[in-house]
Amino acid sequence: MIRKYGKMLIAFSGGVDSSLLLAVAWEVLKDNVLAVTGVSPIHPKSEIEKAIRFAKSLGVSHRVLPSHEMDLADFLENNPERCYFCKKSLVLDLQKIAEANSIPHIADGSNLDDLKDYRPGFKAAKELGIVSPLVEAGLTKKDIRNLSKDMGLETWDQPSQPCLATRLPYGTPITEDVLLKVARAEEVLSSLGIPVSRVRHHGDLARIEVPAEVFQEIMKEEARRLILDKFREIGYLYIALDLGGYFQGSMNRAFA
Repeated sequence: MIRKYGKMLIAFSGGVDSSLLLAVAWEVLKDNVLAVTGVSPIHPKSEIEKAIRFAKSLGVSHRVLPSHEMDLADFLENNPERCYFCKKSLVLDLQKIAEANSIPHIADGSNLDDLKDYRPGFKAAKELGIVSPLVEAGLTKKDIRNLSKDMGLETWDQPSQPCLATRLPYGTPITEDVLLKVARAEEVLSSLGIPVSRVRHHGDLARIEVPAEVFQEIMKEEARRLILDKFREIGYLYIALDLGGYFQGSMNRAFA
């Protein structure tokens, strides 16, 4: 499927999906692949660094592109179509790079499971002609992790890491200060060895989502006290543990 495209620019986030896509595209197309990673306050710096390291490990051509969604009023208002405006802005920038390098196709790492969630960004990508080889191949997230493990990719068990704007309820304005608060709070949880966590921002309240099996660990006195102290330093007055636990797409319940 990838070979038929001949030459391809990959929107590379560094996540498990786009990493598999990039690794296979590099194996098939070699120097006819260009990876481009968007950089902005909506992405934790650690994720950008991972993407740079992974692309370098493959030897693939890789560019880091400052994206401009933080300049878009439609994005900053944080309405349910937020991801549409963000993705459209990024793709338009990617198209300029593709045209300058005579690359006819731009691909993203969307997978079959993504079609089950509320994904206005996917709509924008399709409108602008982005191809999704993992969807075309009928691959689910589980398939992608299994294939990545078989290929020896270090990303195979990497937790999903959507952009930081997904931590804010729709209608809450997106600002760099808020995104930084969320990023710092999630770093605290990561420092405790919690591999999957989300800090949902509700003004002065931080709502922590972690898998239910981690509840006992997070409520141990030493961990609980660290979270309280650090989160209050960051600027949260109230810290709550969501008893529903973590699940992907939880902020889209209204659209389920």
